[in-house]
Amino acid sequence: MSNVRDKFWIWGHEANSHYNEFNIATPSRMTPAEAAFYMSTPNLVMVRYNWKPAPPYDQYALALSPLNRVVWSIVGAASKAYGGTELDEVNINRDLAARFPNIGGVIMDDFFHPPDKDGNIGTFTPAQLEQIKRRLCACGRELDLWVVLYDHQLDLPFTQHLERCDVLTFWTWRAEELDKLEQNFERIEKACPSLKKVLGCYMYDYGDKREMPMPLMEKQCRLGLRWLKEGRIEGMIFLASCICDIGLEAVEWSRRWISEVGDESL
Repeated sequence: MSNVRDKFWIWGHEANSHYNEFNIATPSRMTPAEAAFYMSTPNLVMVRYNWKPAPPYDQYALALSPLNRVVWSIVGAASKAYGGTELDEVNINRDLAARFPNIGGVIMDDFFHPPDKDGNIGTFTPAQLEQIKRRLCACGRELDLWVVLYDHQLDLPFTQHLERCDVLTFWTWRAEELDKLEQNFERIEKACPSLKKVLGCYMYDYGDKREMPMPLMEKQCRLGLRWLKEGRIEGMIFLASCICDIGLEAVEWSRRWISEVGDESL
């Protein structure tokens, strides 16, 4: 029988990635592995930020090898895919997963965008996603394809893209919009009922560049726990490792909350 903690993830960036951005003026020294240990989250999503880290990833993956599950980005923050083609990062991660069996998937961060001149709304087209899916095999096992979707993207025609994915992570960019979290999540459930879903929980209000209001931090965690127990979501991700040591109240509250609820059975 699994417990609540088994479903918790930390969103990992290289240490200090958000310093001097989003009105964050305190430097961070905490690595993704240290953040997972500090927050008591057994799983981690590792996402490149401002081209860091750059491949080869083996030394990073080695530090994360004690964790239960790891998902690695093939599209980093700001929709950046490493290499000359959409398959370069896929091949790198497929080979990495062959050496590190706790890597069970890849994620596409900041994937969707308003339609461009050709009508594309994603970093990759549905046809490219099909090609990527065929390549996501390492050591005879299939790697899951994860994708990020924000609340302000719910009106995009994303169905064909999501049909090629395995796991949807849903995020509310501006904290004040968490008042609509329940109705927005219901829209996701209706749009893609069979897709696995993970709730993204910001521990800082990146959209408005301020600390996360505590009532809203508590709300998203309370809803996430309820949805976990109801089987409506597969997990919760706390973002991000690079703000876990800068004295934020929402981080410390989340750490205590994880400790309090983590051993509850599912």
